[in-house]
Amino acid sequence: MTGGGDRAADAPSAPPAGGEVAEKNGAVKLKIPEDAEEVKFTGLNKEELLKVAGTPGWVRTRWALLVVFWLGWLGMLVGAILIILQAPRCRELPTTNWWNDGPLYQIGSIQAFTDSHNLKGLEQKIGSLLELKVKGLVVGPIHVAPHNDTMSLRFEEISPEAGSLEQFKGFVQAAHKKGISVVLDLTPNYQGSSGPWFSYSSVKYVAERLKSALVFWLNQGVDGVQLSGVELVASQEPTLWSDIRAIVQNGTDSRRVLIGVTEHSSAEDVSSLLSSSGVDLLISRVLRQDKDATEYAQSIQLLYSSHSQTNLAWSLGGRTEGHLASLVGPTLVRLYQLLLLTLPGTPVFNYGDELGLTDKGTKFPKMLWDSDEELNGTLQEERAECLSCHRFFRSLSELRGKERSLLFGDLVLLSNSSSSLAYLRVWDQSERYLAAFNWAEEAAVLRLSGAALPQQACNVHLLRISSPPTSLLNKPP
Repeated sequence: MTGGGDRAADAPSAPPAGGEVAEKNGAVKLKIPEDAEEVKFTGLNKEELLKVAGTPGWVRTRWALLVVFWLGWLGMLVGAILIILQAPRCRELPTTNWWNDGPLYQIGSIQAFTDSHNLKGLEQKIGSLLELKVKGLVVGPIHVAPHNDTMSLRFEEISPEAGSLEQFKGFVQAAHKKGISVVLDLTPNYQGSSGPWFSYSSVKYVAERLKSALVFWLNQGVDGVQLSGVELVASQEPTLWSDIRAIVQNGTDSRRVLIGVTEHSSAEDVSSLLSSSGVDLLISRVLRQDKDATEYAQSIQLLYSSHSQTNLAWSLGGRTEGHLASLVGPTLVRLYQLLLLTLPGTPVFNYGDELGLTDKGTKFPKMLWDSDEELNGTLQEERAECLSCHRFFRSLSELRGKERSLLFGDLVLLSNSSSSLAYLRVWDQSERYLAAFNWAEEAAVLRLSGAALPQQACNVHLLRISSPPTSLLNKPP
């Protein structure tokens, strides 16, 4: 016996060929594949799709979906048509002319308005006038017309003090390039005291001479003519007046304006003359200062209800009356600026009214420019007031030029008394504007009502003029 035999019996058996280990004590050997194959969906091929698509079930489904699609499309079309038909239609815009789109600016004296005292200087000021958003300049008269001298009247000749014909042509061209029209005042006896047409006996003679002068100046490019005392020639020489109207209004350019000026202050007289004379605009004294708010409201309402607002003109002051500040007082300038720029019709201002320029003993005071030593030499408080007045005019004129309610909107009178006035300007679905004025020394409470008046307002601008008089401009939502 040897000891090696026992050790041999206890030693583990050698693994079988192939390296597999024998199962021991109930253990089970599992073999897991290293890379399982991925299952890919390839879908149906063409033949299979055609086979399925032809089945009765799919055919019915396709037809059902097609019917649903077209029914939905037709439903949306019908709905859109109903919305369009039931929606409120936009109000048709009225036909207007250039003189309805902004203020007219009167320059009765070239010498007082410009530094160089002639038409060339006027041309150089066009940029400043453009800032005011004015649409037309009423210039002159500038023709030769000695005092009360009918035989020396020369319509086609420019007074040497005003400049030359070449300067006038250059001024008109420069104004047109900036979108500003030019109206020439051809009132015959503008320097005399016997009346704008000299005398009753000379009306026919002067009107005959005016006809050829109109043709001459219209050929120079002017966009219209202004005449004072139109009631005299229209009533005394109706045939000649018809000829004058035809030359201005019936030319190849239908956008030429004929402006009449009258001394009438009664709304009834102004309304009658506006109808009988056939002028495009009639400047009157209907807003004279000695009227109270009730008379203002009655005059405005009568003219507004009797005429298209495209023929209405509102003015305080002018070549013969003087400047706004001298007529109503310096503290009320902005109040009347607001009144003129919010009424339905064309506002007409005298040069310098945007600054609160006063007459200072003459109807033609020197115009104040920001660069002038005269303006810079005034008291700081006075200069600040002039510039503030100018900014107010410019901003309000700009607002009027872009808001339909102020351009040609309806006028709705809300309240008036002897010292207060309130009205609404409204156009279709555009923003509405409410203007309220109080001329009394004490505060006023206005009870406003009306179908067009909303329950609340936004963008309220309160203008308090020095002492008690106030005005209010609201933009209701």
